[in-house]
Amino acid sequence: MDSQEQNMTPNRENGRVAESDNVDRIRNILFGSQMRDYDDRFQKLEERLGHDAAGVRSELQEKLQALEALIKGEAESVCNRLNAEQSERRQAVENLAQEMSDTVRGLESKITNLENKAAQDIGQLREQILEQTKALSAELNNKHDEMKDRFEREARQIRDAMTGREALAEVLSELALRLKNESAGPAAS
Repeated sequence: MDSQEQNMTPNRENGRVAESDNVDRIRNILFGSQMRDYDDRFQKLEERLGHDAAGVRSELQEKLQALEALIKGEAESVCNRLNAEQSERRQAVENLAQEMSDTVRGLESKITNLENKAAQDIGQLREQILEQTKALSAELNNKHDEMKDRFEREARQIRDAMTGREALAEVLSELALRLKNESAGPAAS
């Protein structure tokens, strides 16, 4: 009896290996195209997200460049106006210095006020630039988070769908094994 049991053990193992191969083939036939479809969908999703992120970056970069050009233009204009006004006033002061010292003092006071105003204006411009930069940075972070959340949601949906199919594959495999065992059972007795 021991030799018969030993002879039957390799046959059972070979049968299990063949069954396992058959189950793998059945699984590949049933779900192979769907797995390739999932791979294609993941690839397209990654490409689309990359393209969208590049578009957002490009758009943000363009907005930042336009804002920077506007601010530089405004600062330059203010500086040019200030320089022009300073030159005019200094010339007037030089022409009238000998005759009206009181007028000179008044003009110097106005120049000082203009410089203070220009410094305040530049400070305000800097604050506005900082606020707009912060807002644009926050917007960029929000867009990035939205895209990341959307990608994770879609990936989770695909994973959930794949999990359902794997469970179906297990049920079908188990059913195939039971059917095979039932068909092998009456022949053995």
